[in-house]
Amino acid sequence: MTLPDLDELIAEVDRTCDTAHRPGGAAEQPDWLALLTVAAQLSGQLQALADDLVEDYVEHCRMHGCSWTDIGAALGVTRQAVQQRFHAPHKRYAPETMTDGLREAMTHVKQAAVHHRNNYIGTEHLLWGLTAKPNNATRLLDASGVAPDAVHRSVEAHLSMGASQAAERIAWTPYSRKAIALAEEQAGSALIDCDHLLTGLSRVGRGVAATVLTEAGFTMAEPVEG
Repeated sequence: MTLPDLDELIAEVDRTCDTAHRPGGAAEQPDWLALLTVAAQLSGQLQALADDLVEDYVEHCRMHGCSWTDIGAALGVTRQAVQQRFHAPHKRYAPETMTDGLREAMTHVKQAAVHHRNNYIGTEHLLWGLTAKPNNATRLLDASGVAPDAVHRSVEAHLSMGASQAAERIAWTPYSRKAIALAEEQAGSALIDCDHLLTGLSRVGRGVAATVLTEAGFTMAEPVEG
């Protein structure tokens, strides 16, 4: 994998910024503030992706018994610093924030992870659980002209067997957390339902679920960056 160098990133900013160059010929100065805005947006997207990468491996380290001290040492920071950054409680996943339909779907999500001995809940597990039984998510798929059974079979093909024994300590991946955060945002003051989470999985724009949904022809909105 070759990472982009600075020149490539600068070229991307120039290409992306519609107002980079003012009309009036080569003598005119480019719109530096517009270019700066686009550069900051690109930097934020890259930083968010980098943070997701590190956070995913921190969670895997925790699931495999690594101490916060060891994780901090690997990252070059103190135990306190790494705990403060990564050890946030997942209050938004509490059952009381979900409808009965979503709570039932979550039992299928957990079953998929445990059955495949995966020590994480990825977007593929969430989509598999959402399409295991009829609910608001499957009705939304139907209304969009997408067959829930076909989505279920497609995402099942992406589930791979792991070797985890940590059935009670399954962490959510960054993309899964983003999906449920988007679902929570859509639900507002109401309980999170299956259709909210389905929409969240689609809007994340990355991960197995987003790929399966896009291939099936289901899209709800532009992907969320960062």
